[in-house]
Amino acid sequence: MLGYDRLSKRPQHFRSFTGLEVEEFDSLYSKIEGAYLASEERRLLRDGKRKREVGAGRPFSLSLRDRLVMLLVYYRLYTTCTLLGYLFDLDETNVLRDIRYLEPAVRECLPLPKKVHQITRRLRTIEEVEKFFPGFKAFIDATEQEIPRPKKDTRKRKTHYSGKRKRHTVKTQLTVNSNGLIVHKTDRHARGRRHDIDVYRERHPDLPREVQRVFDLGYKGVTKDFPELNCVHPFKRKGAGGRGHKGQKAQPLTPDEKRFNRELSRARVVVEHTISRAKKFNIFGQEYRNRLRNYDVMTDIVSGLVNLRILGGTAIHG
Repeated sequence: MLGYDRLSKRPQHFRSFTGLEVEEFDSLYSKIEGAYLASEERRLLRDGKRKREVGAGRPFSLSLRDRLVMLLVYYRLYTTCTLLGYLFDLDETNVLRDIRYLEPAVRECLPLPKKVHQITRRLRTIEEVEKFFPGFKAFIDATEQEIPRPKKDTRKRKTHYSGKRKRHTVKTQLTVNSNGLIVHKTDRHARGRRHDIDVYRERHPDLPREVQRVFDLGYKGVTKDFPELNCVHPFKRKGAGGRGHKGQKAQPLTPDEKRFNRELSRARVVVEHTISRAKKFNIFGQEYRNRLRNYDVMTDIVSGLVNLRILGGTAIHG
């Protein structure tokens, strides 16, 4: 049977299966162990109609440590519940149940972007701002994830179809600092049909005024929409993608504009690397097969795991 005792003896396999080093897992587990009982009590008493005492009922087959390993293996490899049940000697009907019950405690103990964003909103001095935003820069980009084609909801087929991906997708916007730390994530996913700039207009992060917000061409026009903010995006050829105005050819960029675009691209590659780190958890990188009502919980946890690795397991203090 797969579990912590077996995997932890091979650190390389442990990282491949869970996405974390053994030391990072141990640090996370020590926090979850203390928060789990309170989380379970809130879950059991959430409707106020429970008749049996807390603790009664069918016990979990796996220990808390092994259930956390199973959750991470599911997020990292995104296998079917049938295979995961064989790996952990568990009935497949209980696999997702155990994972769903554990997710609230995991969210509570991870450095989620929401927690980081709450701290950044309270920053006052230049020194505090520079600590969270080295170089006073924040990089913003959106990523899409494919979902199955809606079978019954014909309206959903249209709203979630991405003309760019030629697939039905959902979209999540991330804001990272120069170290790759995710300091903000949209609390709700957007439909794949929506443009990046529309998502930013509706759900943009509240960052210190000293921080420069760096975008790609998907956010063209953001400087006009938010003139009071320090926003920057690459230059684009006038009439690019075809003929210019009145049949004229597109005007090429000047040498200074090309140089600016190259420097901006070198700087903002950090957000691409962070998205790549998140996509290594296959539940975020492959087609999302679960219900969309659980999607934002998943992206919260994946973003928190990425932040955990970037911070080296250290806690965030306001």
